[in-house]
Amino acid sequence: MAPIRFGLVGGGWRAEFFTRVARELPERFQLAGVVQRDFAKAQAFGARWGAPAFADFAGLKDAGVDFVVVSVKPEAHLGILTELHQFGLAVLCETPAALDVETLLATWKLVEQGFRLHIAEQYLFQPLHATRLKLISDGALGQVSSARVSVAHGYHGVSLMRHYLGIGFENATIRGKAFSARSLEGPSRFGWPESERLVTTSQLLGEFDFGDRLGLFDFTDVQYRSPVHSMHVLVRGDRGEISDFELRIMPTYGQPVTRPITRADSGRYSDLYGYAIKSMSCGDEVLWTNPFPGARLMDDEIAIAVAMQRMMTPDGPYPFALGAQDQYLSLLMSQAAKTGETIRSERQPWAG
Repeated sequence: MAPIRFGLVGGGWRAEFFTRVARELPERFQLAGVVQRDFAKAQAFGARWGAPAFADFAGLKDAGVDFVVVSVKPEAHLGILTELHQFGLAVLCETPAALDVETLLATWKLVEQGFRLHIAEQYLFQPLHATRLKLISDGALGQVSSARVSVAHGYHGVSLMRHYLGIGFENATIRGKAFSARSLEGPSRFGWPESERLVTTSQLLGEFDFGDRLGLFDFTDVQYRSPVHSMHVLVRGDRGEISDFELRIMPTYGQPVTRPITRADSGRYSDLYGYAIKSMSCGDEVLWTNPFPGARLMDDEIAIAVAMQRMMTPDGPYPFALGAQDQYLSLLMSQAAKTGETIRSERQPWAG
């Protein structure tokens, strides 16, 4: 089978997640062309990753790409997406879908015109989250009633919360709270700061009341990459709960059990097959296996690769409507935190 050919618009830090996937899995993915606003930079980026640079989107069209990855500043999304739609190209667009509701609605009009647009919302495809979601879909918790997610900012956290709850486009009553505190500065994308420093952090709390299900959002802006700020997930149902790396249920009344969620890797100790994740299990049941066995990819890159592969399926990885709903609810949460008001979401056109 020929590899999936994709084009790339952009060349920043996030864009390289897609190029690393192609480099590690050349039999599955091929970077077929790069477009950037600065053609000289596009040429340098393309040379680095072994792909041609094009001056415009017509080059991507002529290259016969299966889809285009857009990884630029979100302020530029609408103009670029409009032009790519005119060329009849399918798009996997980096998050967020847009920065405001007005632009979300304008982008939705392109989708209504037949534009095939998916959002690269990858968190639910990461091994640990995918394992928890499989437990829930298999009925381990029974009917889920609440989910507390302290993993990722804004729309990413909202996406996970919705999926853990099994929420689609249902409306919510939303409350928010912002809180500042002092904390040790953690590493940036490029490494640790030169010396220890206390910084002012911002914590955002959100409550989403969907009537029969409750979502709780909690994120502090130093959680990413910080080894002293952990991630937490607590999902409760009528048969038990998932708490971080444990499943607690009662299959037989009066006999509760706790089963750990564990990870199996190759390349450890005397295993000489090279370091890579192999599977995720709960107790003695394997719930997730690496779809790219042996690939030297971190969890987030595996999730990105899953999204890219799903672009070749009829349903795709994550339709624009879902990404728009995530961002819409995130914007309302931020508004509620800023004003102190309780806000009720309204059904938007992308919800059907």
